[in-house]
Amino acid sequence: MNGRQPIFNIPASVVWLLVIMAGMHLLRSQLPSQVGEELLLTLAFIPARYVFPAPNLPGGEWADVTSFVTYMLVHGDATHLIVNSVWMLAFGSAVAKRVGSLRFILFSTLCGVAGALAHLALHFGELVPVVGASAAISGQMAAAIRFMFGASRQIIPSAGDLAFVPLASIWQTLTDLRFLAFLTVWIALNMLFGLGGVDVNGAGSSIAWEAHIGGFLCGLFAFGLFDRSVRRRDGFV
Repeated sequence: MNGRQPIFNIPASVVWLLVIMAGMHLLRSQLPSQVGEELLLTLAFIPARYVFPAPNLPGGEWADVTSFVTYMLVHGDATHLIVNSVWMLAFGSAVAKRVGSLRFILFSTLCGVAGALAHLALHFGELVPVVGASAAISGQMAAAIRFMFGASRQIIPSAGDLAFVPLASIWQTLTDLRFLAFLTVWIALNMLFGLGGVDVNGAGSSIAWEAHIGGFLCGLFAFGLFDRSVRRRDGFV
């Protein structure tokens, strides 16, 4: 075997994201409840930040910008964190192996921001916070689908050779019955687990359907801009 293999074959970028998310949850759990709640609200994406006059929320004007990204690092509870971590291990790892760490981080961030914008568009002015990496992971799922279905049709020497699998076009993806079946299951799982929800002292919760859809659509249509596959076919985007 040539070269060093990452533990359990998980890309380092995925490992570090999982460590950061778990560390953030552990930190909040060790803080006094009021301090932990303030930290969550500082990092969470809250549509009410963008009304005028804006309510006096933790983080102030700085959080108006940073919360588009920081909301992905904090989760409502341990179940929320664990479920998101499992999905990222499954789909984020495949994407990271294909495009590399930097592009993976940039792509995931873009999907998360797209999810926040989609949620903001339909919940403008609401005070209910949204947290979790679900929108970014939804984008990772969409990206992985565009090459993993193609991988099932050929023999891959190893997981590290995912870059050699042709990237399906948008049209090929949207007309693939396996994609439609996966999409149906994904929607059902979202309904079952409510991956984007957060409940702050019983004040309310948000399943963040719009954020999930925004992240998924961003991942589906934007992944071609980040893909660095060394073997492409004419007509693949």
